Amino acid sequence: MEKAKVYLIREITPENVVKVYDALGVQLNGKVAVKVHSGEEGNQNYLRPEFMKPMIEHVQGTVVECNTAYDGARDTTEKHTKLMEDHGWSKNFTVDIMDATEEMVLDIPNGKVIKKNYVGKHLENYDSMLVLSHFKGHPMGGYGGALKQLSIGVASGHGKRYIHCCGNDGSYEDMFHQDQDSFLEAMADAASSVTKYFGKNIAYVNVMANMSVDCDCCNVAEDPCMKDIGILASLDPVAIDQACIDLVTKSDDPGRDHLLERINSRHGVHTIEAASELGMGSREYELIEL
Repeated sequence: MEKAKVYLIREITPENVVKVYDALGVQLNGKVAVKVHSGEEGNQNYLRPEFMKPMIEHVQGTVVECNTAYDGARDTTEKHTKLMEDHGWSKNFTVDIMDATEEMVLDIPNGKVIKKNYVGKHLENYDSMLVLSHFKGHPMGGYGGALKQLSIGVASGHGKRYIHCCGNDGSYEDMFHQDQDSFLEAMADAASSVTKYFGKNIAYVNVMANMSVDCDCCNVAEDPCMKDIGILASLDPVAIDQACIDLVTKSDDPGRDHLLERINSRHGVHTIEAASELGMGSREYELIEL
C-alpha cells in the first residue's frame, strides 16, 4: 500500500489547525459533521470551542456528539445538551447530539469482533465528516485519537456499550471485564463502518496538546505529562494515529515514558494494527512538516 501523507505543524494555534487541514487539498462536500470531544464535566484538558472555532467555521460544519455509556454529565441527551451549553459549544456552533432520539445500524460484514455498529441516527443527515481529535492517553484504550473518535465517538450510548462488551448487550460492569485485544479490535471494527459510510468524504486532524494519560471523558483527569507536540492532518486515520504514537516515542520529553506506559500497558497500538488489517489505511506514512 502506498505511504499515506501526514502533515504536521509544530506551533499550535487555531489558525494553524486550518493551515494543516488546507494542506490536504480536499473540499468536504455538502453538510459537514465535525466530530469533537465535548469534554466531561470537570475535565480540564479538553480542547475548547474557541480554539476549534476557525476550523469548524472554515468547513461550515455542525458540531456532532453522541451520549455516553457511563454515568456522568453526558449520559442523557438532556444532560449532554446542557453540558454543550455550559462548555460553550452551543454558543459558538450548531450542535447535534446524534443519538438524541434514535440510533441506526451500520453493518460490518468483515468485522473481527463485531458485525454491526450502532451509531446516532442523525449521522444520516451528513454528507461528509471532519474528525477533529485531541490526541492523549486513555484509561481503557491506551490512547485516544482519530480511530477512537470514529468508533466510540460516533457510536450511540448503546453502541458504546456494545463495542466495550465486544458485541454483547452487556451491563455497565461488563464493559470493564472484556478481553483487552478483543475490545480494541471491536473499536477498529466500528471505526471501519464509519469510514466506509463516508467514503472519501472524510478528513482527520489530531491536536497533540494537553497530553494527559487520561481522556477528556474523565471528570478528574491527571494533568498533562508532556509538552505539546503539534497539529497533524491526514486523509488516513491509521496513518495519523500511528504518526502521533511515533512522535511521542521519538520525543525526549521527560514525561514521555509516563504517557507511553499508559499506551503500552493497554496495548493501544493494537487498535491501529487491527484498523490496518481491516483496510482502513496504512501504518506506513510520509510525515510532511509545514
